[in-house]
Amino acid sequence: MDIAIGMDVDGPLEKTLERAAGLRERGFTRMWSSQIFGPDTLTVFAVVGREYRDLDLGTAVVPIQTRHPTMLAAQARTVQEAIGGRLSLGIGLSHKAVVEGMWGISFDHPASYMSEYLDALAPMLRGERVKVRGERVSATTLGALGPSDVRTPGLLVAALAPKMLEMAGTLADGTLTWMTGVKTIATHVAPTINAAAAAAGRPAPRVVCSLPISVTGDVADTMAKVNESLEIYGTLPSYRAMLDREGAKGPADVGLFGTREQVLEKLHDLAEAGATEFSAAMAGGADDRDETYDTLIQYQSM
Repeated sequence: MDIAIGMDVDGPLEKTLERAAGLRERGFTRMWSSQIFGPDTLTVFAVVGREYRDLDLGTAVVPIQTRHPTMLAAQARTVQEAIGGRLSLGIGLSHKAVVEGMWGISFDHPASYMSEYLDALAPMLRGERVKVRGERVSATTLGALGPSDVRTPGLLVAALAPKMLEMAGTLADGTLTWMTGVKTIATHVAPTINAAAAAAGRPAPRVVCSLPISVTGDVADTMAKVNESLEIYGTLPSYRAMLDREGAKGPADVGLFGTREQVLEKLHDLAEAGATEFSAAMAGGADDRDETYDTLIQYQSM
């Protein structure tokens, strides 16, 4: 299982460059960043990846409702050229509270919307001509968007429900999960997406799992702080469903907390469950984070 770090891109660009440099110096070259309400992550990646050419960078995730697939494909292919072909484009549906409540866009039939979106986006990312006429997504291109000669970015779909996982396995390169514990990866996520990819004759999919993690001597305090800071995720329907599958009361119950040995064992369990990559959402204080970074490096070297 590959190891990555969730990198914050909020704040001034110079600070993000400093974070990337610091993580790189620690030995991490795989980084995932969210696209929520801060800077445009793909634009930030173009700068960071141009500065540090050995970084694998991924969006976790870009919501699709505010970007036509034509625009997103052109942007992703341009960033891919800028950073030397090391981009993974993670996309997702966001949540009804955001899409309807903040953007004023319908959230009806999200799975069918994603299906139509992928029908347009996936071939566009490969530089192919597209003519798609769907109920909600239509697109026509005359040739490659953005740079004409660039490696196809990886395409992953944030998927938790069965239909979405099947779609990710059939039309994309894999999935990204959040608030999804080891048991649920093993019994639901990995089997569903792997079966869909096999049925479609596609390579084994990537399963990128992100969870809170901390090597700490005070698990109870760390979990209390994680539950407080991530409380909203326990109320969003898609994540709540995954927590319920796991038998987890709150976000901290699916985290990876404990001594170095205990966290290494939990990482091993996650790999055995079917995760192909772990993106660490760092928790705890400064000393705990240093110990957690060292533990992740130790796992990475095994």
